[in-house]
Amino acid sequence: MKELSAATGTTLDDTAAAGENFMEKLIREDVESGVFSRGICTRFPPEPNGYLHIGSAFAIHTNYDLARKFGGTFNLRFDDTNPLKEDMEYVNAITEDLEWLGCSPGAHIYYGSDYSEQIYESAVTLIGKGKAYVCELAPEEVTAYRGTLTQPGKNSPYRDRPVEENLALLTGMRQGDYPNGAMVLRAKIDMGSPNINLRDPVLYRIIHAPHYRTGEDWCIYPMYDFAHPIQDAIEGVTHSLCSLEFKDHRPLYEWVLNELDIPEPPRQREFGRVNLTGVVTSKRYLRQLVAGGHVDGWDDPRLPTLRGLRRRGFTPESIKRFVTEIGMVRSQSMVDFSLLEHVLRQDLKAGVPAVMAVLEPLKVVITNYTGPETELLSLDNNSENTELGTREVPFSSILYIERTDFMEQPVPGFRRLVPGGEVRLKGAYIIKCNEVIKDPVTGEISELRCTCDPETRSGSAMSGRKVKGTIHWVSASHAVPAEVNLYEKLLKAGEGPKDESEAWEDVINPDSIRTLEHCLVEPYVLEAMALERFQFIRHGYFTADNKLCSRERLVFNRIVPLKDGWKGKK
Repeated sequence: MKELSAATGTTLDDTAAAGENFMEKLIREDVESGVFSRGICTRFPPEPNGYLHIGSAFAIHTNYDLARKFGGTFNLRFDDTNPLKEDMEYVNAITEDLEWLGCSPGAHIYYGSDYSEQIYESAVTLIGKGKAYVCELAPEEVTAYRGTLTQPGKNSPYRDRPVEENLALLTGMRQGDYPNGAMVLRAKIDMGSPNINLRDPVLYRIIHAPHYRTGEDWCIYPMYDFAHPIQDAIEGVTHSLCSLEFKDHRPLYEWVLNELDIPEPPRQREFGRVNLTGVVTSKRYLRQLVAGGHVDGWDDPRLPTLRGLRRRGFTPESIKRFVTEIGMVRSQSMVDFSLLEHVLRQDLKAGVPAVMAVLEPLKVVITNYTGPETELLSLDNNSENTELGTREVPFSSILYIERTDFMEQPVPGFRRLVPGGEVRLKGAYIIKCNEVIKDPVTGEISELRCTCDPETRSGSAMSGRKVKGTIHWVSASHAVPAEVNLYEKLLKAGEGPKDESEAWEDVINPDSIRTLEHCLVEPYVLEAMALERFQFIRHGYFTADNKLCSRERLVFNRIVPLKDGWKGKK
């Protein structure tokens, strides 16, 4: 945690002492004092109007892990009380993402829309107690009457309507007698409260639109601050864990439960929101990027959506470790994205096979090779993990190496192949460059003529002969064609346009994706495709694109380069 504190600017006081964070301590105290006669229950309440992102993963793991630590249950509840943007597409995606993260709610999947009748009856109860009223102020008038952070609000002229009139109007609202915006149901609390959330907040509004699950059954829908505590109470949630911006909403949460006489009411508790440098996590911005065609859908590997990270090649284990590294924070924190990449490298380093891939091929002909037409060489799949075994790599007299591994006029310190120089082909022989062939029209180097030292095959008695460099290669007659996508940050800086006048084209990094179409990889990747992730030696970690890749068309996405930017920032 010292590394994180130095990188984020938070102090060690923002995170709990080793062994138990502040949220665990709060819950343990509730358990020990017998606040609840039921088991601990937490929940994750997403709106089904978009895809989950890396910030969502923090909230998911927080709720899931705390429930498990106290032997409780974890609920997934869709907050689907706004029919305008919700869709089954998002419900299915969110459910699948939780399963992929390893945070399955099992049978505990619920929908706020299933509680519509109970929430409505709660509104009726509040009206009966004189704690709610129907208000016919226009939306802008409601805002004006509410006051400001420094000035109290003033009462609505409809605030003292009789109970019977309020009940009749609410019934009419439910029956569809009034158009959108004609009236709302408001709580009757305190227009002079210093907490603006308690200044007679709106509980219900009219929305004439079909709901993706309930159809035309309802034309009034509860506000989140009203529905949420009731939903928690119905499900037996004990701890409603929210990000810090909901702290000022807690008094309203508690007011609703208290006025409805809920026994052993859930407790809302807040933790700090975690933001990542250089990525877009705003739903509004993400939707603009997708709808505007600036990215390849919600699963574009440059996006921090869980779908995008999955397609990029991130593992659920690395995301969980990332959340664990951050810990439970009390205040809003900014975390460098390179920390997420760092924990991913740690996860992949000993867990994936290292194979040879040539991204910018240069032909090499070994003129004196007298071995078999195809010689099979045995290479370790991962030098740090012998359990991954070995593989056979085909070798022949015509190879391809990286174009950048040869320099006709080498710069100082260059340790790879040069005219008259020697290098070792990884797992194979030492070769010497004798002739450089160039295209007669363009003058570009098209081929190298080399000789090999047959006594220096790796593993042989003479294999210990030293040369300055080792390079990777693929056999020309066995290599498999592939496309490779190299990714950089999506944005030049920040999280999106600074104002409405700035277009996305102005802030998107033009080099955020570079596609190499003529790459060559070992045939082993075809056999091991189910493994999905590989280290391409000297290039980084790569994954088969789960949207585009097939045996007929290999497409690989670079997950992260080998160089670890986090180590330099610690």
